[in-house]
Amino acid sequence: MKITETYSHLNGEEYLIVQRPTIYHEIKEVVGQVDAASFMTKTSKEKTMRGKRLYSPRALNKEFAKLFRDRNWSESRYQYYVTTNRKYMEEIVKRPLDEQREYLITQGIEKPILSYKQTDFVKDRVAVEVQFGKYAFVAFDLFVKHLLFYSGDVINVGVEVLPMKSMASDPAGGRRLSTGIAYYEGEVYNILRHGRSSPPVPLLIIGIAP
Repeated sequence: MKITETYSHLNGEEYLIVQRPTIYHEIKEVVGQVDAASFMTKTSKEKTMRGKRLYSPRALNKEFAKLFRDRNWSESRYQYYVTTNRKYMEEIVKRPLDEQREYLITQGIEKPILSYKQTDFVKDRVAVEVQFGKYAFVAFDLFVKHLLFYSGDVINVGVEVLPMKSMASDPAGGRRLSTGIAYYEGEVYNILRHGRSSPPVPLLIIGIAP
């Protein structure tokens, strides 16, 4: 596959170019090693294209996972305690987990709620998510997951890898991905609509195609 377009939010790409050039090279290398044609293995069950052969998101994700883990990228889990009090949240967001709990107890919360978020590929304070999923999953990555890891001082930049719209449709107008799959152009548009500083985390959005 190839990188067709990139969108840098809050200097996410610039950070990678200057501060993490090796990491950025590895991301590009992984994309370039995926042979998309080998993963057109899903048989559609949708009424409008029943029986049509499509790209398999599951198989593509598995291949990306193998290639990233071959380069020592690993899964990361960020644990934190939940509070609906803004003051308490601002106090605990960068504290160690045990200190978060102790602080909330001193504020009268008897049973603090423990939660976590998980991201698939993290290395040298860069997180990568590869998404061939529905729109809601991408929105969660961009506006919740990357932001949480950034505010928790786990990463410095988040990278989201998405298919281009052209990957979803063949030249004749038929589909090559299931309906409802998020695509690069649409998600970049959503970020632009939110304004220059939202979400408040440096991001690089990468659009890929066969």
